[in-house]
This record gives sequence, structure tokens and C-alpha cells, in this order.
Amino acid sequence: MFAFLTLALLCVPAYAAQYRAALVADMDTGRVLYQENANAANYPASLTKIMTLYLTFDALEHGRLSLDDYLIVSQAAANAEPVKLGLAAGSKIRVEDAIKALAVHSANDVARVLAENLKGGQEESFADLMTRVAREIGLTNTNFENSSGLPNDDHMSTARDIALLSMAVYKHYPQYWHYFGIKSWTYNGKTYTNGNRLLTSFNGCDGMKTGYTKKSKYSLVATAHRDGRHLMSVVLGAENKDVRANVAAQMLTRGFAMLNNGDAPIAKTTYTAPVERAPVQRTEQTTLAGAYNSATSAAAPKYTAPAPVSSQGGVGVQFGAFSSAAAANTQVNNVKNKLGVNAVVEPNGSGMYRVRVYGLSESAAQKLKSSAGANGIDSYVFH
Repeated sequence: MFAFLTLALLCVPAYAAQYRAALVADMDTGRVLYQENANAANYPASLTKIMTLYLTFDALEHGRLSLDDYLIVSQAAANAEPVKLGLAAGSKIRVEDAIKALAVHSANDVARVLAENLKGGQEESFADLMTRVAREIGLTNTNFENSSGLPNDDHMSTARDIALLSMAVYKHYPQYWHYFGIKSWTYNGKTYTNGNRLLTSFNGCDGMKTGYTKKSKYSLVATAHRDGRHLMSVVLGAENKDVRANVAAQMLTRGFAMLNNGDAPIAKTTYTAPVERAPVQRTEQTTLAGAYNSATSAAAPKYTAPAPVSSQGGVGVQFGAFSSAAAANTQVNNVKNKLGVNAVVEPNGSGMYRVRVYGLSESAAQKLKSSAGANGIDSYVFH
């Protein structure tokens, strides 16, 4: 079997027509050994939770959370579907259990619990933070709309960006890396098995995360340690679980062989069916190795919430995010005509344009949100 794999790795991967993108890279240097469609837009699905955990680890390191703290479950979190722990609204979950719920079971309800508890009860505000931090660590073609990866046409990433994010977790928070290698976890009397098959079938595998939605298909970040080398493979858009596991194993095997042989890196572009929406507006593309060096040369990036533009209050209302400034300005006029308030268009740094009103009190923001709903305008309150 291993002889067959070695021979196959000299050729085009046997599953090439059954996945959208793949990449294998050295986690200690950021050097990409093999990549195929690595910059193509894809839906990241539950690979999104790598960023949710990255920000959770940051909160732990800066004292905003501790592993033994308890998080409150909102009704919105309790309603999350389809993969979940089934937490009841008003119940609590310990932070360390929440981490394991994401790393092992990929629980969507718990992802929202973390988002809401870390960002003032608003998952939308947490998603904005996710995208902002993504930019800081070099993810040039990623936009997050939620904490879990549930379907959203504007929720996009690439194999290259997912690899860099995963490496940033590994470099910035190595003390929490072991959570991604947990094979099974028992909570409230029920045992959950990690969907990453390579943890039990590939020698040296120590992580990391699976993903699936109908649009994204099956995805996997898999990492492995052998002979002092630590490699990562990213597979996006595989047709099924077998394909994603087999391709990830092939990529890792190929990567270790390339390192041992001193082979030159390989980059391929093959035809893949396009996703339905384009990614965020493309920014200047840097090499993964260059972004890796920038992102990991110091501690994790520091970020602050943007200050409100008015001193009246620190609460605001958002009336949507749009892919063009023209569409955002149309919404500004809609808000003005129906609600009688002056909203502003705010680029969010990822190619989207948010329509917002700042500087409100909590009560004024809630009243404006209610008025918007009565006039058929979707909105949410942010802090």
C-alpha cells in the first residue's frame, strides 16, 4: 500500500477531480511544498471555527476568560443547527468544555456561545472582529459572517488563508494546540468522536479541523509531526469524507517525501467548478511564507474596537453589509426615508460596505431596531 502511495504521489493526485483545492506546507517555516488552486475562493464551513478558537485563546491569554469560567447560552445559540450539543437557553457551559465542543464535535451552538460571550452578546460584532484580525495576520481573501461557518454567500476563504490561520494558532498559542488532537470527548454522559480520521489512521497526526456544508462540501485541515518536521495539509471542497481524508493523507505523505528528497515546491491550477459568489475584493497578494513571517515574528496581533463617531453613546445599529458602495448608499436612502435617521457607509476592510448609525444609547438603539423591523428593514444592535 505504501509503495503504491509513493508511486501515486509522483503523479497527479488520484482524487484531483473530486476536490476544489489542496495545499501542503511546513508549519515551522511557512514554506508551501505543494499547492493546487490554493487562492481559489471557497466556503470554509466549520474550518471557520479555527478563527473562533484563535480569538478564544487570545481572550484566555489576556485574562478576559479562564478555562474554568462559565458561559451563558442564549436562545439564539440554543437554536443553532444542525451540529450541536443541544444546550438549553439559559444554561451554562465551561470555557474548556466549549473549546473541546468546537475542536472535537464542531458544535454550532457552542461556537455562537463563545462569539456572544466574547463580543457583547452579538455574533455579528464577533464576525467583524474575526475579519479584522484575519487581515492583521495576513488572510487576504477571507471574509467571516458568523462564528461557525454556517452557510452565507459572503462567508469566504481560500486554502492559502486557512493554512496561514492554522499556522498562526500553532505559533501564537502552542499551549492550546493539544485540543485539536483530541480523538474523543465525553460531555453530559455522551461521547463525541473527532471527525478527523487521520488522528487514528495517519502516523504522527496531531490535528486539526473538519468542515462540511452542502455548498462547501467536505474540507479538512490535517497536521502531522514526523522526524522533527511538522506539516499541514488543507483540502477544500472534497466530494465526500473518504476523499478529504485520503487526499489529506496523500498531501502529507507527499510533503514529507519532498522534504526528505529536497524537491522543489509545486504549484498547480486545475479546473474546479466555481463557487456561487466571488470572494471579498482582492487585496495585494503576498506569498504565504511572507505573510507567515510577518504574522508569526511577534506575539499575536493586538486589536481594539473602533471608537463610535459620536459621543452620545457607545451603541449603534447596522442595517446590512453590501458588496458595493452603490448598494450601501441605496440602503442609506432607504433608512433615511423610512426611519428618518442619517446612516453612514463604512467600508469594513474586506470589500464589504456596512450601513450603520453610531453613537446611540442602548434604549435608543433598541427602539431604532424595532422601528426598522416594522418597516421591513433588517438590522441588529452592536456595541
